[in-house]
Amino acid sequence: MATKLPTEYSEGSIRVLKGLEPVKQRPGMYTRTDNPLHVIQEVLDNAADEALAGHGKRIKVILHTDGSVSVEDDGRGIPFGLHPEEKAPVIELVFTRLHAGGKFDKGKGGAYSFSGGLHGVGVSVTNALAKRLEVVTHREGMVARLVFEGGDVTEKLHLRKVAEGDRRQGTTVRVWIDPKYFETSQLPMAELAHLLRSKAVLMPGVTVSLVNEKTKDTQSWQYKGGLRDYLMQTLNADPVIPLFEEEGFAQNNDNFAEGEGAQWCVAFTEDGQPVRESYVNLIPTSAGGTHESGLRDGLFNAVKSFIELHSLLPKGVKLLPEDVFARASYVLSAKVLDPQFQGQIKERLNSRDAVRLVSSFVRPALELWLNHHVEYGRKLAELAIRAAQTRQKAGQKVEKRKGSGVAVLPGKLTDCESKDTSHNEVFLVEGDSAGGSAKMGRDKECQAILPLRGKVLNTWEVERDRLFANTEIHDIAVAIGVDPHGPNDTPDMSGLRYGKVCILSDADVDGSHIQVLLLTLFFRHFPKLIEAGNVFVAKPPLYRVDAPARGKKPASKTYALDEGELTAILDKLRKEGVREGAWSISRFKGLGEMSAEQLWETTLNPDTRRLLPVQLGTQTFLQTEELITKLMGKGEAAARRELMEIHGDAVEIDV
Repeated sequence: MATKLPTEYSEGSIRVLKGLEPVKQRPGMYTRTDNPLHVIQEVLDNAADEALAGHGKRIKVILHTDGSVSVEDDGRGIPFGLHPEEKAPVIELVFTRLHAGGKFDKGKGGAYSFSGGLHGVGVSVTNALAKRLEVVTHREGMVARLVFEGGDVTEKLHLRKVAEGDRRQGTTVRVWIDPKYFETSQLPMAELAHLLRSKAVLMPGVTVSLVNEKTKDTQSWQYKGGLRDYLMQTLNADPVIPLFEEEGFAQNNDNFAEGEGAQWCVAFTEDGQPVRESYVNLIPTSAGGTHESGLRDGLFNAVKSFIELHSLLPKGVKLLPEDVFARASYVLSAKVLDPQFQGQIKERLNSRDAVRLVSSFVRPALELWLNHHVEYGRKLAELAIRAAQTRQKAGQKVEKRKGSGVAVLPGKLTDCESKDTSHNEVFLVEGDSAGGSAKMGRDKECQAILPLRGKVLNTWEVERDRLFANTEIHDIAVAIGVDPHGPNDTPDMSGLRYGKVCILSDADVDGSHIQVLLLTLFFRHFPKLIEAGNVFVAKPPLYRVDAPARGKKPASKTYALDEGELTAILDKLRKEGVREGAWSISRFKGLGEMSAEQLWETTLNPDTRRLLPVQLGTQTFLQTEELITKLMGKGEAAARRELMEIHGDAVEIDV
């Protein structure tokens, strides 16, 4: 029998990825890999940022017959002089360095006050994943040309004077995508056209065009009517009241930087699929985010205020934000000085201040409009009240089906007020002290808290009829309202009391262990909850960073989930010019250390929290079962040892 040689682990085992290597090794961390649209969008966003800053009126995308794609703009052109510190041409740094760009400097003299994100990777990712990339820039009476292959310079910077009378300015980038990094090298044409059209909508007066050399087709978009025209063309139902279009931007405001704000157009319809599009600094945020939460918050509070002012709410009806928002179609374009996105592809805005920013402009504008148009206000109120009554009736039906023989709820469960199962959520909280903060910080309307004492029993090998001998598990099952079952059973889900069952434990190793024990319980004895998408893991932060005021930005506090996020926050503060050590870092030892307000802001508030859905992913049920057996089974010490030997180097120890 062959003996297994131990894997050598020494100084030479550590590999440092340089330049654009990290992107080539793990492209999925930096962009979408199903098709190349996002890497083309990175080039397009740069052209749009020039127009947004008032330096361009034309953007053209050309699909060439050889499969390459060009993006042309008439902006200022990329600077090609030597960088004062790096001693290399700036245009070269932009395309070859992951954290080089003109969008980090947000001060008064910055090149871009508002731009599409601050990840600092951008177009260098496009270059890394391209077989060839050519960039030509017209600037200050000169033409600069630079060529890359596989991310490396193959034709050095070449400068020449422009011909006499040629007053062109701007940049042309031509990209030959490397198909090995993508599932398909074909661009989704409908998505591309929609993206270009939306840029034209959000920048009235700018012409955006798409030229296809193969089909000889040219499409061009220019909107003077802005968001209203666009939404009217896109709606597939008649609005109940006229479209509400408005904008608001900060001026001499203590809370927000000058120019931050939003423009929006909202339509309310009784039927049809709602149209919902949002953007931050012209970047489409298909997964929404905090700016959309601000719009929802502003709309709800304005409508609620109108209903209260005119005493329109029937007795026994409680209005919720979704009652107003459910029938709303909108286009929202926010301007945020320093946007923080979830992930590199910028599909969701995470900036916490954006909720207050957008809401602070939407609410007063709509309140004023409704009180000037009382008949329309009454129609909108009627629509929202009808939605609330329908929702409450549905909740009551579920209650009746339970019958009178329902089990007595556990005494330590702090329940929520709402009976609407789809809207309600329960947090299984590690420790009584954390449970206390959670009770004080939660939204009493729809959030319930069940504190758990100590570590839950490992239930992987516990028979179903012995589960209720354990008090904690008995309480969890009764609180949720669904009996334990197997993967092939058909449990009665009508008793389910919460649409979201959220595991909330400390951000340390012990907290991770409790998560694993609870996930083991749900996978083994409540698999249909996972299958139906009812189980979630809350992600509380491990660190808080307090930073002093800088430039236009007031003093701030930022939360980090882990070491990686902490490093990114500190890097960002350094780039913003904050002196080393001028910030202070607090490490939460556990949830119990957090005040109710902090716990709400970071972990419980639906607008700003991070809540991970628990899913099976790509593995089958059997594969997952085998893995959990290795991790949780009593007679699996040898298998666990083997797992640790294979993956031990990847573990980060929290001492």
